[in-house]
Amino acid sequence: MTREVLTTDIVVETATKIANDEGLDAITLTRVAKELNASQPALYRHVDSYDDLIRLLGLRGREELYIRLTDSAVGLSGVDAVRAMGLAWRKTVQDVPGLYAATDRYPCAGDAELEAAVDRIVNSLGQALVSFDLTPDSRVHAARTLRSAFHGFAHLEAGDGHPKEQNLDDSFEHMIELLCIGIGHLEKMPV
Repeated sequence: MTREVLTTDIVVETATKIANDEGLDAITLTRVAKELNASQPALYRHVDSYDDLIRLLGLRGREELYIRLTDSAVGLSGVDAVRAMGLAWRKTVQDVPGLYAATDRYPCAGDAELEAAVDRIVNSLGQALVSFDLTPDSRVHAARTLRSAFHGFAHLEAGDGHPKEQNLDDSFEHMIELLCIGIGHLEKMPV
């Protein structure tokens, strides 16, 4: 039996599959090595540590989210773009739950690559707000607010944190409406 030549991408892809199928907590270097039919020391040629692997998963999760957000809003603006991006955020969490969970597991403050990945997401959300007449600072604040709201809603939804009988799609639409009314109010505020 010939072993596949290991690369960092293969290690991360294998960890991604485990995380999405079984949850992020199922990830260990031993488990990834076993899936790859490799020794655990062989992984250290491609990842420095368990934390490094989680960091790489977080980067991949942010890249996946960024691509889905930008693709969802092509040709849209204003409320329609905000809604499309929010729906794309929720769908990302549903489709790749382990990968998305990794975006919260490793701190990004002080890590230039992770901070840049977060900035790309915030900038993408900010692009959806171009049709609102906002100052550049207000657009950044509104984009950060959208990021926080979308993450919070999707995180609670994924963890069964909305136990009431109300329809989650309706709750999500209410959130979009409230956010867009608030953003619209920022347009009218004096500088």
